[in-house]
Amino acid sequence: MSATQEQVTQGTLQAEDGMDQYLTFMLADEEYGVDILRVQEIKGWDGVTPMPNMPEFILGVINLRGTVVPIIDLRKHFGLESIPYNKTTVVIVVRVSDEEHGERTMGMVVDAVSEVHNISVSELKPAPDFGGSISTESIKGLATKNERMIIMLDIDHLMNIGVMQALGNAPEELSQTMDCMPEPG
Repeated sequence: MSATQEQVTQGTLQAEDGMDQYLTFMLADEEYGVDILRVQEIKGWDGVTPMPNMPEFILGVINLRGTVVPIIDLRKHFGLESIPYNKTTVVIVVRVSDEEHGERTMGMVVDAVSEVHNISVSELKPAPDFGGSISTESIKGLATKNERMIIMLDIDHLMNIGVMQALGNAPEELSQTMDCMPEPG
C-alpha cells in the first residue's frame, strides 16, 4: 500500500495560516478536490458487495471496520465514460453531514489520488453560470495550482443532493442501512 493510500488524519497534515487543505484526485484527466477534514481514509480498490436495484453509479457497499459504507463511482455519477479499474483506482472514504441524518460515511471511487493543496478562500473562484442547463451547486469553487484548474467539490451537497436523492428510489433495505449507519468515531 502506498503512502497516499494510508489513513489520512487531521494530525498528519497541517495547513498554513489562513489556508484550507484539499485532497485532490483525478477523474477523466480533470483534477477535483475535497476538504481534507472530510476525508476519513484512502484505500485501494478492492471490490464491493452489490445491492440490487441501485442506480448505476452506486456500486454497492463495503464493511469498513464494522461500518457499512456505500460506494459511489464518481465517473458514473458525473456521466463520464467508464474505464476499467486499475492499480491507481482508489476509494476516498469521506464523512458527509446533513441536518436530517447527521454525519454518515460514504466512499467515492476515483481514478487516482493526486496531492494535498493549501488553498485560501480568496483563491477560490465561483463556478461559471451555465444558464441553468448544468447544475454547479455541488461545486464549492475553482482554484488554479501549478497552472492546473482544480474543481473544489462541496462534498455535503454532492452526496446529500445528488446521491441521496437517487437513493430516495432505492430499495428499502439500503435506505434503512444508510439511515441506521453508526456515526464514525
